Amino acid sequence: METKTLPPLDAPYTLKPEQIAEYRENGHVYLPAVCSREEIAQYEPVITGASRRFSTETRPIEERDIFGQAFTLVPGLWNRDEAVARFTLAKRFAGIAAELMGVESVRLFHDVSINKEAGGRYTPWHQDAYYWPMDTEHTITMWMPLIDITHEMGGLNFASGSHREGHLGDGISGDSQAFYDELIANRGFPVVSHAQKQGVLRAGDATFHGGWTLHSAPANNSDRARQIMTVVYYADGVPTYVDMGNPYRQSDFENYMPGVVPGDLAASALNPRLYP
Repeated sequence: METKTLPPLDAPYTLKPEQIAEYRENGHVYLPAVCSREEIAQYEPVITGASRRFSTETRPIEERDIFGQAFTLVPGLWNRDEAVARFTLAKRFAGIAAELMGVESVRLFHDVSINKEAGGRYTPWHQDAYYWPMDTEHTITMWMPLIDITHEMGGLNFASGSHREGHLGDGISGDSQAFYDELIANRGFPVVSHAQKQGVLRAGDATFHGGWTLHSAPANNSDRARQIMTVVYYADGVPTYVDMGNPYRQSDFENYMPGVVPGDLAASALNPRLYP
């Protein structure tokens, strides 16, 4: 599909006050029809095609580590595919991110296509911000299904209220699921799955969750891959960490903020201001 034929995604999405309140209270929110059925039907083959072209994963699923068995990630598609860029850089999505966080302006951190194959294992509990170099609580991910998905295909679980606790532990590992299961139980965080509550998340629906919100996903027990596109935003004008603290954060810093010095503003050529 030629880029010029893709529908623009700049028309604003009207958020209700209760949706904004829900995000700020729980650290996550479900928003229906962020893209229309017609819009997502045109972008799905574009994103899926780019994900296949740029994926470097060739191993059978049983030969991969915990991370690789849970999902296949293809990050940074927007600056490698002009058509994907129309999706990732959309003002509609960035405007939602800014309004939910309560900030005036947002920048792009990166986009990531996430494919949980049929039979893919569960995604352990984790906090995204553990991996990110921005020194701020104002980070947010849009998680949008490209096809209709159910909870049994790997819909996200969220630990409501966990975002208010900040850093709770390390990233995904062989021990992380048990560690966070116990932490969630001890602190009484309610666990919510929007896919389970809705029955199905339709293509073009989206959830938004904060960088410190604990989340996980069950295994994909269906016979179809769970195809998701995510875009990560953060408040404009925030610094990077002086000390990255872990090698994953250091790697993301080097990959997605080239030329930025630790402690300086989080703004490189790969982090355009998307809203307003």
